[in-house]
Amino acid sequence: MEIQREQPTAADRNAPWPYYDFWGKHGPVNLLSTSTDRGWSGLSAQLCSVSKAVVPWRTPQSEIRICIDVRGNNSFIARRAPGIESRIVVRRGIVWLSPPGLEDGSVDIAEDMSGVLHIYLPLSHFSLGNCDINVDPSLIGSLSYESAFEDPLLAEIGCAIASELQSQTSAGSLLIEGLASCLAARLIQKYIMASTNQPFIPLPRGGLDRRRLQRVMEFIEANLEGDLNLDLMASAACLSRYHFARAFKQAVGQSPHRYVSARRLDRAKDLLMQGDRSLVDIALALSFSDQASFTRAFRQATGQAPGQFRQVFGSTARH
Repeated sequence: MEIQREQPTAADRNAPWPYYDFWGKHGPVNLLSTSTDRGWSGLSAQLCSVSKAVVPWRTPQSEIRICIDVRGNNSFIARRAPGIESRIVVRRGIVWLSPPGLEDGSVDIAEDMSGVLHIYLPLSHFSLGNCDINVDPSLIGSLSYESAFEDPLLAEIGCAIASELQSQTSAGSLLIEGLASCLAARLIQKYIMASTNQPFIPLPRGGLDRRRLQRVMEFIEANLEGDLNLDLMASAACLSRYHFARAFKQAVGQSPHRYVSARRLDRAKDLLMQGDRSLVDIALALSFSDQASFTRAFRQATGQAPGQFRQVFGSTARH
């Protein structure tokens, strides 16, 4: 006997994505983690589990939707939309895309799935001003949306995003910006340029010269307790963010987000030893969403909770 799947109503179809907001915890889609209120600017993301059902499938007009199985489900889904009819075998590392502006789509999910990551990548990443290669942004239309594919690099990026969703770090926003740039570059290099037989022409590479590096380092130190993102740091170096990220790593030996994360940890230690600011104030100043996220990251890096560190080293510093 054929299983009758729960169908969305007309009101459901008109509801804005994410559809998780409508279903809540009692519907087929359960939101596990979201980037909402994280302050991410490079992309937005949601990690979810989903039960066997038919659900609406939409993508905002100004974004590409990238879905990655980060857990390993061994199931399949059937996607239907104007111009799209596909069956996707879902297993760990499988990636599938949805075009911008998709409105009347639906997904028939055959079995319960967990750990499916949805990434929303703004089309602004593909503009000539942001890309570090010579590519016409109109070529974004050459991406294929009908089938799923395996790409170890995209899967690894997805796992890093999912990890940041589940366990926030001090430079998480900066990490996400870098990963968003990597996502766009990978799509351009392997799936846009290759499909259109356009040459992949990278801009010249090189490390930051001493003057630029000094300017960037001073900017970072002055803004450890403020807004730090790739665009601002790249602007301080007078480079595109794509070129800056590579040049910074070549000059320093670390990616921008790892360097900023380490410096924020050092700043957190200084603030804790001073003993005159609350833990929640320190957490928010160093770009954590809350004290709990700060505590987890600090303990992971040092082996001690912030309060324990303050008790031991705060008294030592005062004496």
